[in-house]
Amino acid sequence: MTRPGLPKLVATDLDGTLVRSDDTVSAYSHEVLGRVRAAGIPIVGVTGRGPRIIGLCRQDIPEADYLVLAQGARVVDLTEPAGPVTLRAVTVAGSVVAGVVEALEAAVGPLVLMVEALDHPDAPLWGESHEAWRYPDALEYRSRADALAGPVLKAFVHAERYHADELLAIARELPPARGVTITQAGLGYIEICPPGVTKASGLAVIADSLGVDPRDVLVFGDMPNDLPMFGWAGWSRVAVAGAHPEVLAMADEVTASNDEDGVAVYLDRLLSER
Repeated sequence: MTRPGLPKLVATDLDGTLVRSDDTVSAYSHEVLGRVRAAGIPIVGVTGRGPRIIGLCRQDIPEADYLVLAQGARVVDLTEPAGPVTLRAVTVAGSVVAGVVEALEAAVGPLVLMVEALDHPDAPLWGESHEAWRYPDALEYRSRADALAGPVLKAFVHAERYHADELLAIARELPPARGVTITQAGLGYIEICPPGVTKASGLAVIADSLGVDPRDVLVFGDMPNDLPMFGWAGWSRVAVAGAHPEVLAMADEVTASNDEDGVAVYLDRLLSER
């Protein structure tokens, strides 16, 4: 059940939730988010996108006071006049990821791997290209051994014969998976992240710094990688129409789809009622 009054923190996923199918955010959404911020409520963009595309994140949600990136592996404070301040920076050893991938291949067959290892703007992904990846990211071919030779923010893994939900379920049952966090964000890949890294753990860093109780946090999402923050936040967990069935099952409320500016519609109504 939603709490009375207004939330003390608003966090929204980007792709599939705030960002429309044409990769844009409407002027209406920006206007409403501006009013949320003017009401004194901090805004957080929470995304699987890595710090290599922080510029795109800031373009899509310039109203954000904070960003949770790479499923929670990076947390950035955007409120400092001197520039962004990193509040959290976590990686996982490539050798640990390699163990998960090897065990998963033994169970399901060959996999396609991409690695996000660098966090500077416009850094390339490392690994193998595949048509399932629909984004025009810079990709530098590297052998698996080279790509996983050092620490990484996360790895993307694709299987030809398995839907991402199926691959995720299999991967999570493997013993090596205990050393990582595995999720999927609707990209046709599963994502292997550092242990304990989720959108919820990233949001908790921000909430702790602001002294905000999770029960006072409103979140929006659409995919399984949003489930941890749905389990963590308590003011309300809002799914956009067309969200993944698991997200819809956990949601307190459902708003319009991302293409219908569902986040803005909900927030506009919320502000109008108070």
